[in-house]
Formats: sequence, structure tokens, C-alpha cells
Amino acid sequence: SFLGINQEGRTAIVHTRGNPDAHVVLRGGREPNYAAADIGACEAALAQAGLAAGIMVDCSHANCGKDAARQPDVAEAVVAQMVAGDTRLIGLMLESHLEFGRQPLREPLRYGVSITDPCIDWQTTEALVRRLHAQLGASIRPAELAG
Repeated sequence: SFLGINQEGRTAIVHTRGNPDAHVVLRGGREPNYAAADIGACEAALAQAGLAAGIMVDCSHANCGKDAARQPDVAEAVVAQMVAGDTRLIGLMLESHLEFGRQPLREPLRYGVSITDPCIDWQTTEALVRRLHAQLGASIRPAELAG
């Protein structure tokens, strides 16, 4: 159950059966929450609620201390856990755009720079994704590929 809008456009408590394929996204809070201990605490909370451990880490926001330049460090730490065999982690998120940083919404706008959250640039994103892909690919054994 959650607060939503009904068919008549009015605020209502909406009830659903839920989504068995849902997952948790860890964005950090007062502190980052992507370390192995944080993943374990999240899994325990999910288990207590009777839910499967599907955990995704947002490498931006509080997990990088709101410093977009630190997103690759967070991503590499998460992938290191995955390579070490942590199957509770299903992926990660990056804040990425054509150019680094963010800008206020006022004229003149610089092309390719986010107006919302600070982002890593395309070159950083491409290099990072290629590096993470290589690390993850090296951790998969041929028997796992055969399914």
C-alpha cells in the first residue's frame, strides 16, 4: 500500500500485490552504504520482511559524498564485491552525462552539462564501464556461461 492517485485523479491509498522482481537501491544517507557490512544489513532487513536480496548500489548521491568525481571509486568497490562472489548485488547506477558536473537552470545553458545532479562525463563513463566489464568478465567461469 502506498499514497497515490486513483482513477478519478484524487489522492488515495493504492493497494497492489507488489512486484516480485523489485530490488532495493542503496543511495547512502548520513554515511555511504555500499560496503559489504551495509549490503549484509540490507539483506538481513529484506529477509526479515520475507523478501529476496536484490540490491543495487547508486554510486552517486551520498555514496560518493555528492562528489561526482568519486563515483568511479564507489563503482569499483561494488564490482570488487561482485567479483568476490557477492550474489546479493545485482548492479550499480551511475550519474552520467556528456560533460562533467552540473549547472543551474538559467541562461545560457552549457550543452551536455546536467541541470539536475552532478554527473561524470562520457569519457569517464566509457572508460569505467569498459574496466568494470573486463573485471566482471574475468570473474565468470566458463561453466557459469553455459548456464
